[in-house]
Amino acid sequence: MSRRPVPDRRPVALTIAGSDSGGGAGIQADLKTMEAGGVFATSAITSTTAQHTRGVESTHVLPIEEVDAQIEAVRGDFDVGAVKTGMLATTPIVELVTEHAREWGVPFVVDPVMVATSGDRLLAAEAEAAYEDLVASATLVTPNADEAAVLTGIEVVDEETMRAAGEALVETGAAAALVKGGHVDAAGRDERVVDLLVTGDAVRRFESPRVDTDATHGSGCTLSSAIAAGLAREESLPDAVAAGVEFMRRAVRYPLDVGQGPGSVHHLVAIRDRAARHATGEAVEGVVDRLVAGEATRAIVPEVGLNVVGATPYAEETGDVAAVEGRITRTLSGVRPNRGVRFGASSHVARFLLSAREAAPAYRFAANCRFDDGIEAALADLGWPVASFDRSAEPTADEEASTMGWGARQAFAGAAGAETPPVAVVDDGDVGKEPMTRVLARDAETLGDRLLALASAVTTEP
Repeated sequence: MSRRPVPDRRPVALTIAGSDSGGGAGIQADLKTMEAGGVFATSAITSTTAQHTRGVESTHVLPIEEVDAQIEAVRGDFDVGAVKTGMLATTPIVELVTEHAREWGVPFVVDPVMVATSGDRLLAAEAEAAYEDLVASATLVTPNADEAAVLTGIEVVDEETMRAAGEALVETGAAAALVKGGHVDAAGRDERVVDLLVTGDAVRRFESPRVDTDATHGSGCTLSSAIAAGLAREESLPDAVAAGVEFMRRAVRYPLDVGQGPGSVHHLVAIRDRAARHATGEAVEGVVDRLVAGEATRAIVPEVGLNVVGATPYAEETGDVAAVEGRITRTLSGVRPNRGVRFGASSHVARFLLSAREAAPAYRFAANCRFDDGIEAALADLGWPVASFDRSAEPTADEEASTMGWGARQAFAGAAGAETPPVAVVDDGDVGKEPMTRVLARDAETLGDRLLALASAVTTEP
C-alpha cells in the first residue's frame, strides 16, 4: 500500500549571486543558510568562480539573458517572500536586478559584494556607480566598512562614521542600512564588534564579542541570507536583523575547519546545535542517575547542593546548557535531585562551564562539588590536574554570574601551558560563599566516572 504524502509548506527566498566552488560563500552559503533558517531556497547564478579557502582563481560571468531567465523562472513559479543579492559582477547585471527590485514588491536585501574576504575583486570597478539605484530600491543594504566607503565616500573607522555612512545610504533611498563593524579595528584591539542598523527614524546597535579567527569566509553572504530568511518568514526588519546577527555570532565562533586556508563560517551551526539538545539533556540525566545510585555520592555534595550541567556542542549561553532544576541534595538514604533536567536551569555552574570552554572548548560537561580538606586530599590522591582561583580577589565581584566567568578565566589562565587542561577547579569561597570544587569532562560518561571516583576517594563524609 502506498503512503499518503504530507507536504511541508515553507516560505520561499531567492538568492541572486555568484557561485563559490569552495562552498563557503556565494550561492552555496546562501542556500545552506536560508534552508537552516527554515525557508525553501531558490537561486539565480550570476557568475561562477573557481574559488577555495585561500582565494579566487578565476571568474566567469554568465550572459545577462541567462541571469534574467533564472530570475523569471523563479518569479513565475514560486511565491517568493524575500530576495537577497550578492555578487552581481557587472553593470548590466546590477541594472537588471535593480529593475526586478523596483517592480517586484518583495523585500530585497542587498549585500554589495565587491571584494572577497581573501582580497580578490568580485565587482568590476565601473559597476560600482550602478549600485546607487539598486541601493535606493533596497529594503536593507548590508555593507562592511570598505563597501560602505565605496558607496558613500565616507571612510568608516568608528561608530560615528558607521552611523554617518548608514544615514547616507538611507538618504539615497534605501529603507535601512546595516553597516557591519567586523572590518572596523580589524587588528582586534577592540574586543567587541559593533554592527549598526540605521533606518529613517532610529539607529539600533548590535554588539558581539570579537572572535580571534581568520575563518570568516562567507560571513557577509551568510548574514544577509539569514536576514532574508527572516524577512521571508514575515518577521519585522529589526527582528530579522537581530536574529541574523545572533546566527552569525555562533557561525563565526564555531567555524568549519575545511580546506588549506583559514576555513569557513559554519552555515548549519544552529541546526547542528538544536539537533544535539535532546542527546545532551539525556546525557546529563544519565550522570544524575549514576550519582543517585552511587553509595558514596553524599561525600561530594555541597551544602548548596550539587548540579550537573551539559552544554550543546556549539553552546553560547546558559539556555544552551542542560542542568538539574533545583540541584541534587543529600538525604538520609543518599542523594536525590529536587526536580528534572531542563535547559537554562543553571546559572552558576553553566556560566562556569561556558567560560571554561573559552580555554578548553572540548569540555562539555561539569558539576560542582564541596571543597574541604577531605576533598583536597582526595584530589591529590587521584592525581588530577587541578587549578584554583581566589573569589576574594575578584575586582568587581558583585554578581555570582560575574564571579563564575572571572573565576574560570583566572583558573585556566593560571594553568596555561599545562600538558592537559585542569580536570578540577577549586576555590576557598569568600564571605557568605561556600568553598567549591568544579569537575569538568569532555563527555558525560567521563564526568560520571570522575565524580564517582572523587566520592570514593573521600575518607571523611560531611
